[in-house]
Amino acid sequence: MALLKGKKAIIIGDRDGIPGQAIQECAESAGAQVIYASTECFV
Repeated sequence: MALLKGKKAIIIGDRDGIPGQAIQECAESAGAQVIYASTECFV
């Protein structure tokens, strides 16, 4: 079941939490089209 099929996603991960690439893989497996993914440091 593709929950995000046909949706576009912008992904911002956290360096000390979940990296953007990990979230991107999950979103793509759910059917989303990732248009931007990054891992940032929020201090």
